[in-house]
Amino acid sequence: MNAEKYKALEVTEEAAGKFALNIVYKSVTEPLDGEVLVRVRYSSLNYKDALSASGNRGVTRQYPHTPGVDAAGVIAVSRSPDWEKGDEVIVTGFDLGMNTNGGFAEYITVPSKWLVRLPEGLSLRQSMAYGTAGFTAGLSIMALIRHGMKPENGAVAVTGATGGVGSAAVAMLAKLGYHVMAVSSKAASHDFLLSMGAREVIPRQEVEDQSGKALLKPRFAAAIDTVGGQVLATVIKSLHYGGVVTTCGMVNGGELHTTVFPFILKGVQLIGIDSVATPHTLRAAIWQKLAAEWMPPQLELLTHEIGLEQLPEAITTILNGKMQGRTIVRI
Repeated sequence: MNAEKYKALEVTEEAAGKFALNIVYKSVTEPLDGEVLVRVRYSSLNYKDALSASGNRGVTRQYPHTPGVDAAGVIAVSRSPDWEKGDEVIVTGFDLGMNTNGGFAEYITVPSKWLVRLPEGLSLRQSMAYGTAGFTAGLSIMALIRHGMKPENGAVAVTGATGGVGSAAVAMLAKLGYHVMAVSSKAASHDFLLSMGAREVIPRQEVEDQSGKALLKPRFAAAIDTVGGQVLATVIKSLHYGGVVTTCGMVNGGELHTTVFPFILKGVQLIGIDSVATPHTLRAAIWQKLAAEWMPPQLELLTHEIGLEQLPEAITTILNGKMQGRTIVRI
């Protein structure tokens, strides 16, 4: 095994603040006790991967490094009693692709507790059509359901709707019968969002209130926010009584400028979504839902596929905010 070489995308710091991406070949090594070696078949591209690939020390502390917070593949070697060679598995979250070499490689070595068994009815490729983005959307939908949000309650807003989390959320909510109001700054994506199942498409400027009012006219029963900042503050003020909003991103800003009035006068709830350290029981339950009743018929339309060699260009695209839907990486 040690003599075998595998291909990986590696990020190196060539000078202070200057990072380069190259395809390299590394030697396969045996996993330690409690670890598994996974032959990666597919990965996917996320914004966090782009940050790691561009030298963001808040994501990845040391270089050289291989990004890729998602991986789906087959166990090649197991040093855990819970897994056997040939098992098909999904790995998302934890430290994969951050400070542990990630899924943009033909092999990864990870702790066995990071693995989720590939659910019946879901292919390895389909699991990466979801990836962390789809998994995060699933966590958000589960939170809405657990807080009593049903299709008959009213419209659900999805902000950042053309992104990975947003587009997956639109498609899955539509599959479940919700009236989805997709919020996007990209006018050219109107038809794409309608094809994902959105009933209405709202320009982002409509949910960036600058009036300073503590409460706005109720518009949404619930919301899945992926951007944060003033958009999230506006959505909170625009919820019906008892409304629920989940939050999982901050591309529009990490600060939240609002008042307590929506929470104490309208019973609004704000729920944070974390996909990195999700407990295994919930993690497996979400993947079961994604493999079955939550799988949207538009899943394939959400995605396009690239190889390792196309990753540098795709990373630039996502950093420039021009990515639409999901990008599967064929390993």
